[in-house]
Amino acid sequence: MDRLERPRFFYFDFWLLGATLLLTGIGILMIYSATECMTGEPLDWSSPTVRQGLYALVALGVLFLLALIDYRVFISLRWVLWVGIVGLLAVVFVIGQVTFGAQRWIDLRLFLFQPSELSKLVLVLVVAAYIARHRAEMGNRRHLAISLGLMAPPILLVYLQPDLGTTIIIGATWGLMVLAAGIRWREALLLIMVVVVLAPLVWANLRPYQQERVLTFLDPMRDPLGAGYNVTQARIALGSGGFWGEGFCSGPQSQLRFLRIRQTDFIFAVLGEELGFSGAVFVIALYAFILSRLLRIAALARDEYGSLVVIGIAAMLFVQSYVNMGMNVGLLPVVGIPLPFISAGGSSLMTLYAAQGIAQSVLMRHRDLRLEGAGQRYD
Repeated sequence: MDRLERPRFFYFDFWLLGATLLLTGIGILMIYSATECMTGEPLDWSSPTVRQGLYALVALGVLFLLALIDYRVFISLRWVLWVGIVGLLAVVFVIGQVTFGAQRWIDLRLFLFQPSELSKLVLVLVVAAYIARHRAEMGNRRHLAISLGLMAPPILLVYLQPDLGTTIIIGATWGLMVLAAGIRWREALLLIMVVVVLAPLVWANLRPYQQERVLTFLDPMRDPLGAGYNVTQARIALGSGGFWGEGFCSGPQSQLRFLRIRQTDFIFAVLGEELGFSGAVFVIALYAFILSRLLRIAALARDEYGSLVVIGIAAMLFVQSYVNMGMNVGLLPVVGIPLPFISAGGSSLMTLYAAQGIAQSVLMRHRDLRLEGAGQRYD
């Protein structure tokens, strides 16, 4: 059979899926260790571990469903997607559930839905369509500003929840996408200057606890029992893990509850304490492998839209994992970002699997004869 006549699923990247499932499995084990290891109670439907397993099963179904759908359909749906996500982010302020002073979640009974997580993927799809349509003109500051304008309303709504971590991910993902589009160094320098100029304004509008996190990052001993407590305990946990770790369900910092927010923001510290340096390096290697497979898909993509979408997905994953691990080891301020595929949370996990489903769709159609010799339309 000619290679062009092979079924589309022949090109499905099972290596990428395997690495993702392995990370998810490690995450479920770490969630169990962080939340239920010492309780001795049997697992039930309310268990964080069981819920994460169910989220993973649903997310896997979403991945295969989106892999079957032609990714180019999102070009024509881009405005529907944009209006829909802005609407969802606005609705959060009306019916959203307030937790720890932040209004980010909509209670869907079965689980808490966080629209800001979905917004990261939706904005990648929308901005990729605009950049693909104007790729040759992205050196023009007008088109650069318009692409940023598409991001501005969602970013503002996410920032006001407040969710500084997701705001950073969305902004950084856009920056990496326009860099991949080939903007000139002068425009790149201009963007850096804009960020520097706006920094004081952003600082002035941060919540007091967010400012305290940044100040504590600069001076870890500023408030060791308050804002700096989690970071201090995370670093102790990572240091005590040594090379091989304390063993599964045997980390003193996590099992004795010294480390807070263990199953979400600081799960990397739990992993480092119990699996050690070797386990942490293995997880980092898995992220690197996943990123390499995504970049391979971006290189193989038949059209610019597919390539930019996968680059955006890779950028989103890179920034999120880098920031989470950075704040766990004390190299970055704490901004409340989950570790991809590992931290507890249904919205994050399903969004990440949905993103991979779209990336698989790009790969499965990279030899589509309908794209041969045909110019692509993005209007």
